[in-house]
Amino acid sequence: MIVLVMNSGSSSLKFQLINMDNGEVMSKGLVERIGLGGVAGFEVKAKGEKIKKDVTADNHKQAVALVVDALTKGDLAVVDDFSMIDAIGHRVVQGGDSFPKAAVVDQRVKDLVKGYGVMAPLHNYAALAGIEACEENMPGIPSVCVFDTSYHMTMDPAHYMYAIPYEDYENLKVRRYGAHGTSHKYVAREAAKALGRPIEELKIITCHLGNGASISAINGGKIVDTSMGFTPLEGLVMGTRTGDIDPAAVLYIMKHKGLSPDEMDTYVNKQSGLLGVSGLSNDFRDIEGAMDEGNERAQLAYDMFVLRAKKYIGAYYAELNGCDAIVFTAGIGENDDRVRASICADFDALGIKLDPAKNDGCREFRDVSTDDSKARVLVIPTNEEYAIASETVEAIAEAK
Repeated sequence: MIVLVMNSGSSSLKFQLINMDNGEVMSKGLVERIGLGGVAGFEVKAKGEKIKKDVTADNHKQAVALVVDALTKGDLAVVDDFSMIDAIGHRVVQGGDSFPKAAVVDQRVKDLVKGYGVMAPLHNYAALAGIEACEENMPGIPSVCVFDTSYHMTMDPAHYMYAIPYEDYENLKVRRYGAHGTSHKYVAREAAKALGRPIEELKIITCHLGNGASISAINGGKIVDTSMGFTPLEGLVMGTRTGDIDPAAVLYIMKHKGLSPDEMDTYVNKQSGLLGVSGLSNDFRDIEGAMDEGNERAQLAYDMFVLRAKKYIGAYYAELNGCDAIVFTAGIGENDDRVRASICADFDALGIKLDPAKNDGCREFRDVSTDDSKARVLVIPTNEEYAIASETVEAIAEAK
């Protein structure tokens, strides 16, 4: 089965064409600067080669048309016709409480994706544009929505509720939804394979650490708790997001700086986090480089990131009553051995021990814990595209 995975952003479109029979990535690429006027960028990798060129992409329909042409025409074509594509899997950030699993697209699904856009305006509306563009450019090929929130739907009310008047949960759907679900699900399953045990027997803490970051507690393959909340703002210190913050502080800042709700949204989501504290960058490489040169604010940003992650891991260890594995994934989790070592330091009381020799320089799938560690510490590169494709296959099979 051949699946086209689409990740539509407000001004970008990432894609991968995957042969699910053997896991081969047949083609992948990116369209940038969609709808921003002027020249857009288009990159395609296939057959061991790469092309990069300037194009016109005023909207997602034109961007998808470029993708279809790249897959079916020219030197890097990998299929004779788009009809050879069996299904299209779309990443959708917010599915509310309506989608405990991936869903084949119909009008009801599109209406719900649009409705939940108020909770993820930068993501859901773009995803819907990508879905409709695929329907126009590749008629007859079924589309599936794979939601970041679905994997977190196993949380019980005590974990997903906020302590607000209950009618606001009922009427406004204000609750914790989580995010990065496809990544947490994928690496948890890979951890079970690495441990050689059924996931139903395991307690796993997964740490998706990138510019956006979240940690999840998983028991028997099901989410118990996760750090992100109503939106991806809650939880860890992130590249430009505050993570956990007292709501009263938000109101205080709004009042004293004269910020509107939209301006405050920009403040907490795009001007804070590592960038806001360091005053330098949201990129961990820049933060660590400045630390090494003695920059105190860079050091503070680093320490805050590490401390918040340690607090969530400790809390989830308590909630799970122990764990079998802690998994590090995503850009920082997979590639930054210093961060892994800092987060795992002083976990001796929990019996969690990182092996410096295994951890140093690790950028690959590896167990980096000591032989006597009570919980295995695993580095597992995430593969959200493959996870989306897998859920697409499952949804298509169930719909038949």
